[in-house]
Amino acid sequence: MSSFDLSHRLATGMPVYPGTEPVSVEPSATRASDGYRTTRLDLDSHAGTHVDAPAHLTAGPSLDEFPVDRFRFDAVAADLRPLEARDPIDLDALRAALAVDPDQVDLVAVVTGWDRHWGDDRYLDHPYLTAEAAAWLAERDCDLGVDTINPDPTPTERAGEGEPDGFPVHERLFGADRLIVENLRGLDRLPERFELRAYPLRFESADASPVRAVAYAGDGESR
Repeated sequence: MSSFDLSHRLATGMPVYPGTEPVSVEPSATRASDGYRTTRLDLDSHAGTHVDAPAHLTAGPSLDEFPVDRFRFDAVAADLRPLEARDPIDLDALRAALAVDPDQVDLVAVVTGWDRHWGDDRYLDHPYLTAEAAAWLAERDCDLGVDTINPDPTPTERAGEGEPDGFPVHERLFGADRLIVENLRGLDRLPERFELRAYPLRFESADASPVRAVAYAGDGESR
């Protein structure tokens, strides 16, 4: 099978959600001074490519309450490209982009192509799902993956007046104990159906965790 690394690299100064403490990845010991190397990671649980648990916003379960197999998904890609900044993705558009019914898979990966803006201000002005589209996925017990920092609109000075406030997509999915994998990259390289593995770090009461997200599909070389 081909494997595809869908994770952004953790690095000092990488993009984070507005108001979140910046990421720092710095040496804490070096071979020159200490005879060995270690690295200190200072980061929020929602930094980089990560998975959100319902406990992020609700009284639902934390990541450590899910069995490990829950983070191995039979996934389908919904390619919505081309999209403009802050375009809403409604239910009709999402359904039209799907090759199979979400009842047949564990996760829908929404392909916006916005990962190409990783590292610049435009990344925060990504397209977003509507609450209706999220509710439709939740009703089908389907998890969500996105190549953006947020499936809801991210507040910036360029936000439109008609955009929803808060986190309606998160709330619809978390209300059904669904998971959300954010900040994926390279979804455009994948076929419509693939397997996604996104295992979180195991820590107590985890509301989210960085993951090494890897997709597996067909035959060929790793990327």
